[in-house]
Amino acid sequence: MDWKEPAIGGHPVEANQLKQLIKDSLREVLREERLKLCQVLIPYVSDKEMQEIQAKLGSPADHKDTEFINMTDWVKHGTRPQ
Repeated sequence: MDWKEPAIGGHPVEANQLKQLIKDSLREVLREERLKLCQVLIPYVSDKEMQEIQAKLGSPADHKDTEFINMTDWVKHGTRPQ
């Protein structure tokens, strides 16, 4: 079997470019899978349960922003919350 240079669309690819492409692709897939996992792990809350929670604790609008931790970056990128 003859060894052929890696190519994308008929154009040769350097080893570093190929390595970076693979790393980027893996990061993208892992990010997507982490988002799916987070969605699966979030429990379902019925409308009735949500009303009970809001009656007991109030709605997010009733609280200061400093009382919350923004988990968006953690969910999307796996970085620590601020």
